[in-house]
Amino acid sequence: MRKFYSDEEVNIQKESALLVSKTLKMLAEEIKEGMSTLKMDELAEAFIRDHGAVPSFKGYGEPGNEFPYSLCISVNDAVVHGFPSNYEVRPGDVLSIDCGVYKNKFHGDHAYTFIVGEAEQEVKDLVDRTKASLYLGIEQAVLGKRVGDIGFAIENATFGKYKYGVVRELVGHGVGRNLHDDPQIPNYGRRGSGKRLKENMILAIEPMINLGTRHIYTDKDGWTIRTVDGKPSVHFEHNVCVKKDKALILSDFSIIEEAEKKNPYLYT
Repeated sequence: MRKFYSDEEVNIQKESALLVSKTLKMLAEEIKEGMSTLKMDELAEAFIRDHGAVPSFKGYGEPGNEFPYSLCISVNDAVVHGFPSNYEVRPGDVLSIDCGVYKNKFHGDHAYTFIVGEAEQEVKDLVDRTKASLYLGIEQAVLGKRVGDIGFAIENATFGKYKYGVVRELVGHGVGRNLHDDPQIPNYGRRGSGKRLKENMILAIEPMINLGTRHIYTDKDGWTIRTVDGKPSVHFEHNVCVKKDKALILSDFSIIEEAEKKNPYLYT
């Protein structure tokens, strides 16, 4: 498995990462109350294919249990891997959208959580603090640091400060020519522990943080992961390249955030 890439390969992967960002931006413009999550999936697949790529997630998995959609759309107590469906989003829904694309032999893969309409303050705080924890983790993605440094930063900012549930069974990962690659990047850990980071590793860093317990279960569809206590979960993810002094973020939340602010159906 590839652990790190050339500068040229990093730039190719960045194109895929940015296409994911553009797909999520498009969805941020389109999401509204009453829209089904299946419609969001259809819009995203068309957008991805129109830009010369294919959805990374569609057909991914073990034979006989392949993921059947282009997006993972996880609503409220769904942590990740949610199936798009005829469910129509409502005010107060927490909507985590995870998207992957494959273009020029490289995958891009990241996620963003939206709030539809108004929500309880504790839910707004969870979204804001989970996003903030992602950037604290990214600060540790530099040459010479270890995987545990990333996990510690995220865990300390979420469980350490607010006692949120940090999901342990699901982790971030390497990404590039393979959708999921080494090293695994847990959202918990000890400083100075784990594999040492090398320059030009490309990582998908992705805190999955629950309002209540960290414990989860798999739904009957075999894919959707939910919180045991039924409380909301939030998921943010960036593609990041390990560098000497400062991590290089290959994906772009700014275009998503700009669209989010202009959409009257979304909380910002």
